[in-house]
Amino acid sequence: MQQKPSLPRGIYGITSRDFGTSHEQSARILLGAGIRIIQYREKDAPTRTQYNEALQIKQLCKQAGALFIVNDRIDVALAVDADGIHVGQDDMPAAIAKKYLPGKIIGVSVRTEAEAAAAQADGADYLGAGAVFPTSTKQDSTFIGSAMLAAIARRSGIPVYAIGGITLDRLAELKAYDIHGAAVISAILNTPDPQRTGAEFVRAWSAPD
Repeated sequence: MQQKPSLPRGIYGITSRDFGTSHEQSARILLGAGIRIIQYREKDAPTRTQYNEALQIKQLCKQAGALFIVNDRIDVALAVDADGIHVGQDDMPAAIAKKYLPGKIIGVSVRTEAEAAAAQADGADYLGAGAVFPTSTKQDSTFIGSAMLAAIARRSGIPVYAIGGITLDRLAELKAYDIHGAAVISAILNTPDPQRTGAEFVRAWSAPD
């Protein structure tokens, strides 16, 4: 079995069509900013549309040397040979995703230490912890706060990416919790110059403390 690629530290980009760009355009912006892990997240489009969009983004990620993750849809991840899948607490269990995607990266969204422990026991390769702060991207999210993020990061034996309400001025605080990185959507894509903003996030994460 092929060895899984290592997860890059830093900014984890998530595509969106909520801010005047298509998923493909979002991916181009995020990759152009220097982000090297991209998640395609689409909940409503028909399966054929998701397949076509995922295939386009997979090729862009391959050209940029970036990892490509599909949110939730195991069938789409299989069809385009994505590098991995990300599932939430209400999606397919991580253990099942691992069964159907052997050798692929499995990410799991968590909100508590118990969920983090369960995800790790199920074979998750990384955790998306949050929403850490209030976020407009997911209106139904319950934010967990930085103390819970710190607790999850402290007890987890696998990489943790913070998600939810991440802004440039919060990166220094998040880095102090020894997490692997931070997932960002609106704070990059919903700006006048998203590629420039994305690059600022990348530089801010890489800056010495």
